[in-house]
Amino acid sequence: MFASLRIPGAARAFIPALIGRSALAMAGLAVLLAVQSRTGSFALAGLASAAFGVANVIAAPWRARAVDRWGQARALGLLALVQAAGFLALGIVATVPAEGPGWFLALAAAVGLSAPPLGAAMRVVWSSLTEPGAQREKAFSLDAVAEELLFVGGPVAITAIIVASSPGVGLAVVGVVGLAGTVGLITSAASRAQGARGAIAREHRARPLAVPGFTRVLVVLVGVGAVLGVVEIAAPALAAEQDAVPVAGWLLAAFASGSAIGGLLYGHIRWSVPLGARLLVLCLGMGATAVAVSLLGSVVGSLAVFAVGLVALGAFLAPSLITGYLVADSVVPVDGRTEASAWINTAVNLGASVASAVAGAAIDEAGAGIALLVVGLVAAAGAVVVPRRRLRAAVES
Repeated sequence: MFASLRIPGAARAFIPALIGRSALAMAGLAVLLAVQSRTGSFALAGLASAAFGVANVIAAPWRARAVDRWGQARALGLLALVQAAGFLALGIVATVPAEGPGWFLALAAAVGLSAPPLGAAMRVVWSSLTEPGAQREKAFSLDAVAEELLFVGGPVAITAIIVASSPGVGLAVVGVVGLAGTVGLITSAASRAQGARGAIAREHRARPLAVPGFTRVLVVLVGVGAVLGVVEIAAPALAAEQDAVPVAGWLLAAFASGSAIGGLLYGHIRWSVPLGARLLVLCLGMGATAVAVSLLGSVVGSLAVFAVGLVALGAFLAPSLITGYLVADSVVPVDGRTEASAWINTAVNLGASVASAVAGAAIDEAGAGIALLVVGLVAAAGAVVVPRRRLRAAVES
């Protein structure tokens, strides 16, 4: 899988893209800590963090569409400049008296809206550098595993920066890192080769949601995201139930580690199973494992056993995402692939956001185990809508 970096031009694009994507891994916590430090209110800090997250999710497909239409250099460069300016402005507001909370919410939403879709753009670059089949699957697996590790290390890094300096400096660092990584990507030869497609007539430009079966894939991945969202709430809740709040971080790390392991294994397997069947099995496995972890946790009640279960559950996350990216790459025409990849992320993030909101109330009423049990059943049930025949026909054509 790491042989993907030896492909000519791959490392030159991938490394800066990874640096730029680390900004997203740090941004949510940086916004939360900065607003809370300035206002003393976790409620307002939570609203600002939510404004950032919701704006990022809502705008993702449209930002990606702009990249497909205008090219990576122009679209990503402009987005990165706007976002860096937004982070710097938010850092200034967080260090000087402001008239009201509106500034925090508006600027948090602005940096979310302008987040450059570096992950989707890099997957398009990978597609241009690799041959369909095993080589591309390995490249996508490397990409997914690296992204998982960013979201493990990013929050730790930004917390250390803020503690050592100030929230304003932390926000500035996030903005600079995002801009530097984006500039590094768009100045690479592989990225520059992804030219603008603005000359393509609007009616002939690829629209991923119009591709038969693609929306059904997104529905399945909403279920995958829902499991992720419940885990992010259930793990801290279960730790709190057993008076072991510091263990919550380790439980989430176990889930992320399982995802990274799953992604590594996925990239080393020579697949003969079609993408549709692969996605079906992975999503059914994730749902069934969520149910098993819930039942086992209820019977045994050990946080150590729950952590092992989360490793097993996480092992389905990255492979499900990788398969979704491969579907987007296989069935959507080249002039819509950045948008298609962004829709994959949007579906997962939407499922996670909705499930997180619902899980909180469910856990208060019935405990963490029930929430995980229900979402596991929902994810497994949703897997049956995978359009296996359509995907097979689209890939073969």
